[in-house]
Amino acid sequence: MADFVQALDPSKLVLVGTALSFVTSAFSAPVYNLPIFLLGTYAQESSEAIQSLKTFTFLLAGSMFYDIIWMANNSQNWFIRTVTILLLLLKVPTTFSFVTALQQRVWSMPGGFTSSGRDGYQNVDSPVDAPKPLSVPPAQPTPQPAAPNPGAYQSV
Repeated sequence: MADFVQALDPSKLVLVGTALSFVTSAFSAPVYNLPIFLLGTYAQESSEAIQSLKTFTFLLAGSMFYDIIWMANNSQNWFIRTVTILLLLLKVPTTFSFVTALQQRVWSMPGGFTSSGRDGYQNVDSPVDAPKPLSVPPAQPTPQPAAPNPGAYQSV
């Protein structure tokens, strides 16, 4: 199951969800699907948008329950009902792929769970590493010849 979810492309899933939501928006259908999928398009494109990605993932997962409640309380044309059901079914793998993408974004940040051994943040209690030696040793100063009158001032 994990390999299947990792093989999914979140950007294509959210694009198909946006297109299906747009098709159903002109008819009697849940009105919240198009804004949610538009948020998903933004969250997928912006690599720094961790909070937007979390928000989209939770809204998408919660909207699955609202879709079931909405379809039970409202009547639709058979074609629009079919597209709404397809959109509901599309939300399941989209949610799983965005949860996986969220884990990869958060855990690969500096100071995240996978930053040990790299240039991530360091704990206060951890020992400081010694500086790395230079690849070329510094040149040794050449010895100066002894002065003829030690203690006297020398001209330069």
